[in-house]
Amino acid sequence: MLRRLGLVLTPTAAAAATGYYFRDDMKAFAATLVDTRSSSSSLSSSGYYPDDFPKKPWDHNWDLRDPLSLVDQREYEKADADKRKEMVAKQRPTATRHIILIRHGQYVLDTKDPVERKLTPLGREQAALLGKRLSETGLKYDQLVMSTMPRASETANIILDKLSSVAYKSDSLLEEGAPYPPEPVSYHWRPAKKKFFTEGARIEAAFRKYIHRASVHQKEDSYELIVCHANVIRYFICRALQFPPEGWLRMSLGNASITWIAIRPNGNVSIRCAGDVGHLHPDKITFT
Repeated sequence: MLRRLGLVLTPTAAAAATGYYFRDDMKAFAATLVDTRSSSSSLSSSGYYPDDFPKKPWDHNWDLRDPLSLVDQREYEKADADKRKEMVAKQRPTATRHIILIRHGQYVLDTKDPVERKLTPLGREQAALLGKRLSETGLKYDQLVMSTMPRASETANIILDKLSSVAYKSDSLLEEGAPYPPEPVSYHWRPAKKKFFTEGARIEAAFRKYIHRASVHQKEDSYELIVCHANVIRYFICRALQFPPEGWLRMSLGNASITWIAIRPNGNVSIRCAGDVGHLHPDKITFT
């Protein structure tokens, strides 16, 4: 399946500096993202690895869709062992969700008016090449969701022109923003602290809405396209892999790039590719 997309990974980039944004009034927000029940210095108890490799256990109920958490707890407590197994089995999904996150094409930067920040001619060409690549994979896409910002919706519509009969919708939760105070801090990008508090909550809401394991009612594997923005996608990667959310700015994603997240029925997550621009000729690759 990866062969269909012609995987080409792009390098990552890191910002530099020391902690600046993380203040006491962000701790409440951080608590919603970090599992405080386990310490980052916890040691392996499986015996498979030596105990001198500190690691944080994977949270199997990261999306609050673990089968046991979905059963009626009052009925579960009254049930015998066989009935409990049956109740949990009925809530266990069998399908894998493939979330294909797409960054918009190159766009106009020399204006502060968000309505005028539309795709450049190169950005439209990038989007067309991406749409062509997606159309040639042989995959059946279940839906396309796009950010309501012009550069994302324009990219999405160009892609839709290359695909046949894909349901689509817009969602303002996917708009660009400041997801979380980055570490290390960027010298060239310092939004107001309030933006992390407001926009970060919105982007976290988008993550919870779109990045989770399949429902028990979903019988077939799904392939879903989300056309949005670099900050949103990088934050989604960190959250999905249970990496520290402050590390999102250490990655760089090209325009019209593909990031593929696979979510298994048991809640395990893997990244098939990140920032893949294999459909673009080198002289058409941009990172604006």
